[in-house]
Amino acid sequence: MPYRLDKSAFKAQTFEEADDNKNYWLEKTSEERLKAAWYLISCAFNFPLSNPPRIDRKAFSCRKHSQK
Repeated sequence: MPYRLDKSAFKAQTFEEADDNKNYWLEKTSEERLKAAWYLISCAFNFPLSNPPRIDRKAFSCRKHSQK
């Protein structure tokens, strides 16, 4: 589903308005919140939603700790 960021929609909010925004997201299902979060992450890191970057497995290592 294509999302568009409406840059004219941002404004200074009162505390009551900001609290309404929190309630709006709390009324959404966890799946809807995750989809919105995934969309924001894809925008922040500039990758398409359908083709996320792969993890570079060479950058991470795992080893057992010796037990004494």
